[in-house]
Amino acid sequence: MITRTVSKNPRTTRGDLVNDLQRAGTKVTKATISNTLRRQGLKSCSARRVPLLKPVHVQARLKFTREHLDDPEEDWENVIWSDETKIELFGKNSTRRVWRRKNAELHPKNTIPTVKHGGGNIMLWGCFSAKGPGRLIRVKERMNGAMYREILSDNLLPSARALKMKRGWVFQHDNDPKHTARATKKWLRKKHFKVLEWPSQSPDLNPIENLWRELKVRVAQRQPQNITALEEICMEEWAKIPATLQPASTRTVRTWTHGANEALQDCFETRDWDVLVCHMERISTT
Repeated sequence: MITRTVSKNPRTTRGDLVNDLQRAGTKVTKATISNTLRRQGLKSCSARRVPLLKPVHVQARLKFTREHLDDPEEDWENVIWSDETKIELFGKNSTRRVWRRKNAELHPKNTIPTVKHGGGNIMLWGCFSAKGPGRLIRVKERMNGAMYREILSDNLLPSARALKMKRGWVFQHDNDPKHTARATKKWLRKKHFKVLEWPSQSPDLNPIENLWRELKVRVAQRQPQNITALEEICMEEWAKIPATLQPASTRTVRTWTHGANEALQDCFETRDWDVLVCHMERISTT
């Protein structure tokens, strides 16, 4: 009963199980429940946060999958991936573990300084390809469509040249309103940039997320003490990210398309969208 219950509803708590069993005439402790589930290969973990996928988003992802399932790896290597991210000073990005003695948790060496509201942050725009990182810039004002087009004008083509992209390279960005604005689309067409059609609600699919994660870890390890230092360290660490990390990131998309196709084969006959959403979320977190 215990295993069957949590398999059906993974969010069931040990307290829920204790109460259910007690109503059924069986008295057990929470420790017994934990041991029983552990023997079945189940353990309590933090639920991962993933994009909210509605049926329309799932269908868009599956359309993307069908269109790119058989694309050779060389095609993905000819894509410039882009995105924006926020990096905080003294925020959640500065989480670290320390070795300390008992009752020494407040010793300065064992703490990370924090300030109210996180101490500020900076917004970055960056791009990369399988050949390495492109440009990284700080966005100092609230970005709108005009500013976004200016960023692309100043940084996209120079990045493509520095990365020595092959003729016909493709540009990727998500479906943020600034990216899909009529003026932005017109500007991209005028510049003859090929744009990868991107499914909505798919930030987890963008391989640049791997680089953002790597950058934030590196920045946190250096513990910048002010916004100026934060910006400088971001630029320094971005340039140091090894090129070997880039191809592995681009392979994320190919792995995802194959996994999504398997989910499609499993669920298409039943048309059970809830099950299909579950499949897609599982693929997104691998």
